[in-house]
Amino acid sequence: MFRRARWIGLALLLTIPVVNAAPAREWTDEMFNTKVSAGRPFVALASADPSLAHSVIGSTRFYQAQPKDTFLDIARYYDLGYNELVEANPGVEPWVPPPGQVILIPTEFVLPDVEYRGIIVNLPEMRIYYFKAGTDGTSIVTTWPVGLGRDDWQTPTGKFTVKEKTVNPKWVLPESIKAEHIRDGKPAPDFIAGGDPENPLGKYRLRLSLPLYGIHGTDIPWGVGMQVSHGCVRLYPEDIARLFPMVPVGTTGEFVYQPVKVGARDGHIFVEVHKDIYNQLPGPYREAVRLIDKSGWHNRVDFERVRHAVVERSGVPIDVSLLQGLDDVKDEVLRPPSAPRPPTSPQGASAPLRP
Repeated sequence: MFRRARWIGLALLLTIPVVNAAPAREWTDEMFNTKVSAGRPFVALASADPSLAHSVIGSTRFYQAQPKDTFLDIARYYDLGYNELVEANPGVEPWVPPPGQVILIPTEFVLPDVEYRGIIVNLPEMRIYYFKAGTDGTSIVTTWPVGLGRDDWQTPTGKFTVKEKTVNPKWVLPESIKAEHIRDGKPAPDFIAGGDPENPLGKYRLRLSLPLYGIHGTDIPWGVGMQVSHGCVRLYPEDIARLFPMVPVGTTGEFVYQPVKVGARDGHIFVEVHKDIYNQLPGPYREAVRLIDKSGWHNRVDFERVRHAVVERSGVPIDVSLLQGLDDVKDEVLRPPSAPRPPTSPQGASAPLRP
């Protein structure tokens, strides 16, 4: 009954656009390079008053799968990681989603619990946020999905500074990686030249003050939203091309580990829960309660809804507000994306978007 509690009530259902696709297509690099969703800026405002706070950005949409679609293509086009699409659509086959299957596009995000400045990479979410000062105490935030280090090469937490920006960086293989390549029977050169199509750094790199770690592109775009690197942060090629000119040398940042996030928008409280990819947070419910109490929102929250958000772990912001008359609309929750029947042309909904 509580599933997808973020969208309760028929009136709210009618405000969610359905992202329709064109007939069967061949996805191309040109489609990804010109995607309009990349790097969209949002306004953020931190406040203990939920009626003023704006720490939830974006909006959730739907997409109807077409022949030849995969989660890899859909995720990349809508600037999501593979992990985000899988978390939000349990039970849907990611490699061959049935044509006509309605897929939830989770392009709505609770901001991490950080100071809104510089670069923030939230590791469990596999997402990077870049904050710049706005006006009247606001911040302008842009966000993209990333790929991270695998279990045996975990991306660390910690603060950093951007030390250098490089176009077509040369990759000098550390001895540890060369040894791994040799064990696996792979080529182990001393370096791979910048511009080489097999250079894993891609075309752009932000070198960080954290030794051996950087934020860069990739020669394997499908690794975004996966744990596949040796610890560095990888972006889609078109996304790092947008981030790179925005970030000056000297920008500060931090790798944080926050599988549970709490935020507010328009007076409503939201909880967003992701998988604990490095198994560092044994008590997600306790963490949700801690964040709610930290903001002073304890008396504004339905904790049964918080429990369901933690159990569901969908990576989607869930409205956990203690709403007057909530019992009257509990049965009007949106169907899960495995079997939805959203209206194709609801009155008042946004026009369908097409890739």
